[in-house]
Amino acid sequence: MRRFILAVLMIVAWSAPAALAGGLSVVPPGNRNAEQPKVPGASVRRTKAGRTTFDDKYEKIRDLLASDKTLIGKIKQTARQYDIDPIHMIGAIVGEHTYNVDAYDRLQSYYVKAAAYAGDNFRFGYKNENIGDFVARPEFSKCSGFNDSYRLWTCREGVWDRVFRGNTVGGVGYPDNRFSAVFFQPFFAGQTFGLGQINPLTALMQSDMVARRSGYPKLDPSDASDVYKAIMDPDKSLAYIAAVIRRSIDDYAEIAGMDISRNPGITATLYNIGNSAQRASALASSGRSWPEENYYGWLINDKLNELKSLL
Repeated sequence: MRRFILAVLMIVAWSAPAALAGGLSVVPPGNRNAEQPKVPGASVRRTKAGRTTFDDKYEKIRDLLASDKTLIGKIKQTARQYDIDPIHMIGAIVGEHTYNVDAYDRLQSYYVKAAAYAGDNFRFGYKNENIGDFVARPEFSKCSGFNDSYRLWTCREGVWDRVFRGNTVGGVGYPDNRFSAVFFQPFFAGQTFGLGQINPLTALMQSDMVARRSGYPKLDPSDASDVYKAIMDPDKSLAYIAAVIRRSIDDYAEIAGMDISRNPGITATLYNIGNSAQRASALASSGRSWPEENYYGWLINDKLNELKSLL
């Protein structure tokens, strides 16, 4: 029942005008939690395995950004295209490289890594079924009315969760795991790439916005290599980082009636955990005053003055 209510709220919100000129509750800056929320065990184990610390990783990505004025210039330019403060993009990049991956020592290493995958031939699918055939099943017919890539893939993700996830359908057993992990990560589950550590499903969701605002070609799920090149190339990946943040700000405005654009810790939290439309709906129905930052967003707000100095 709760999922049904959330779905109705999102459909109603998506049917409303895209821009809400006024009447939004402005989420105040700073952290709601006095102390940092607990960091997940997986992040702790990954950092220990790399024989490093969160402090060391934070300092490494901070120093990379501080030493690369060209990258900072590109971040500022991209932020203007998406009408967001560039500190939101800084927060997303710093959070990912502090808690999820180690930063390379220089930006050129990201280009080299992207080029290494450019010629690979792989596909998105599960077992013998590619993603195109899978979403052509009748269970996904309700999603065909959505032309925007965000709504289309969000609808498909919802069908996966309700119908296929952890169930046997048509004689095929499907894992109890996220849609992105099962169908969109041909190397291993949980793998993300590039400056923004974006997964392919997220990139597909933002494809239309990126095409409109940055002019990059729309992504095709049948061309997995091209999707990976888009999210690994540092220049292109900045557009997808900005699009995810723009979308979360819009979702909270349209669905929850809240302006989160002045709190980089909240946008960083949503960048980390995803599903901004569902979370905005849940917040709207909960009666809570404000969204709260998680461990990832808490760090960004805590280090905000230092991170702003990078710009």
